[in-house]
Amino acid sequence: MIIQLIKKYRSVISYLVFGGLTTLINIIVFALLNPIMNYQVANIIAWFLSVLFAYVTNKIWVFSSKTHGFTALIEEMSSFFFFRILSLIMDVFMMWLGISVLHANPVLTKIVDNVVVVVANYFFSKWYIFKLNN
Repeated sequence: MIIQLIKKYRSVISYLVFGGLTTLINIIVFALLNPIMNYQVANIIAWFLSVLFAYVTNKIWVFSSKTHGFTALIEEMSSFFFFRILSLIMDVFMMWLGISVLHANPVLTKIVDNVVVVVANYFFSKWYIFKLNN
């Protein structure tokens, strides 16, 4: 029964594992860069590095996406980055709200922000990005 549940929810479980690692990369890079530069610059660098990791892991292990040809790969990658840019806009807004407006702890704000972004990214990936090539 447990094996059947794992098989049934494999993509969700994989997404949570790799989403957790992506989030960890995002938070660690942000926490390392935040003391030495503007928090929004640190946030965007952390976003970029974590999105590169997320694309590879989502493509291979979460959604098992098989693209055929260079054009299909570029379309899939472009779609992935497009939706991640939408979530970056959410991210930047939540960081601004938490840090500049509410004066909350930057790392705590980043953690809360990532929960919202991870959920949004899962649905973007499942319904729009990797669905196109499967």
